Amino acid sequence: MSKFNFIKTKIDGMYIIEPTVFGDNRGYFLETYHHDEFKSAGIDVTFVQDNQSKSKRGVLRGLHFQTKKPQGKLVRVIKGEVFDVGVDIRPNSKTYGQWVGAILSDKNKRQLYIPEGFAHGFLVISEEAEFVYKCTDFYDPGNEGGIIYNDSSININWPISNDMNVILSDKDKILPSFEHYKHMEMN
Repeated sequence: MSKFNFIKTKIDGMYIIEPTVFGDNRGYFLETYHHDEFKSAGIDVTFVQDNQSKSKRGVLRGLHFQTKKPQGKLVRVIKGEVFDVGVDIRPNSKTYGQWVGAILSDKNKRQLYIPEGFAHGFLVISEEAEFVYKCTDFYDPGNEGGIIYNDSSININWPISNDMNVILSDKDKILPSFEHYKHMEMN
């Protein structure tokens, strides 16, 4: 019996992953990653770095990517709830410019695998969230890129409620459009 349910998304290589949770009156146990099971599902990668962030409600991080050293990411939430998004920015992909989003929370324990060649971002829906992720390459600040979160051509349906104040970093406020990114890719 597999310890994971790998749910294919509309974008090739991107998966929603549901771990098997073993629980009793003491609490629960689950595996969050198992190399052989991920490899059998088609996710044959090596993770080299783990990261964790904590954010309050309304914080939107992204859409970020690494230009020369793209990172695949296995993301999950250990406290709270986020809407997590991957955008296919692989120029030769049939799903170029398309996105997949999923609610990740400490309750549903779902994970999202975002392959190399994607922009990534998330919005905190709960009062606070702790977010952890594994990366297939090391972060390089001289190698980062981004696309503005509300780009009209990508048209992500962020679950921003009327009473939510979206909070962006100064860097994320000035990210370029997807059209600008595509133009840079061609040159």
